[in-house]
Amino acid sequence: MQPLVAIEHVDMRYGGPEGLLAVQDLTLSVAKGEFAAVVGPSGCGKSTLMKLVTGLYIPQGGSVVVAGERVTKPVSIVGMAFQNPTMLPWRTTLDNILLPLEVVQRHRGRLRAHKAEYVAKAEALLETVGLKGFGQKFPWQLSGGMQQRANLCRALIHEPDLLMLDEPFGALDSFTREELWCVIRDLHAAQGVTIVLVTHDLREAVFLADRIFVMSSRPGRVIEERKVPFARPRDLELMYEKEFNDVVHELRGSIADARKAA
Repeated sequence: MQPLVAIEHVDMRYGGPEGLLAVQDLTLSVAKGEFAAVVGPSGCGKSTLMKLVTGLYIPQGGSVVVAGERVTKPVSIVGMAFQNPTMLPWRTTLDNILLPLEVVQRHRGRLRAHKAEYVAKAEALLETVGLKGFGQKFPWQLSGGMQQRANLCRALIHEPDLLMLDEPFGALDSFTREELWCVIRDLHAAQGVTIVLVTHDLREAVFLADRIFVMSSRPGRVIEERKVPFARPRDLELMYEKEFNDVVHELRGSIADARKAA
């Protein structure tokens, strides 16, 4: 089966031919419907990987292929969520969620004529993430965790084939973070969307992902690929089991080794 995302021998340098080499010989693939996580030392190129897959950056060497097409421009089948929800303060939560539909080509042309259909879809997503009835609230009326829930809805409203998550829960307290782990776990199970999560939280990676890619220090490349052995669905109680913590500690050791090798 052809992977949904295929990165092969990619080099990415910032600032021209003599600039900073962010990733070198980066190779990995993600299957359709898979939940993959990317971890590694600070500055290893995790966010660069995200931008390569979405077409925000074009590599100087190697290839990035998404859904069978080589990436040469921004990819429309991708939804993205970042650590900072960056919701527009003058728009309601509902209108913030609908914003991608004004940009994505296949929805933009029919948004006005089918507004009620899209609003209903947005309301359904809000209910899924526990924000039923909050569509008319403004971002400043929501907590940080509530804004991040709405951010996930915005990333999913245009029905992307691929969801890219760049440290989306890093700024939240531990209880809210774990609640949102369960939200994204359930969204993945219900919708079958392919997810790539960049995170520094190893427990998050092990709890959510099917496979985890460990990156080296800069210039980043994949130095380890680990299949997560725990069956789905996973409950938070899993994190208190020895087998779970063994995997977390082994990953921590791999990253520590990568930092020493820098």
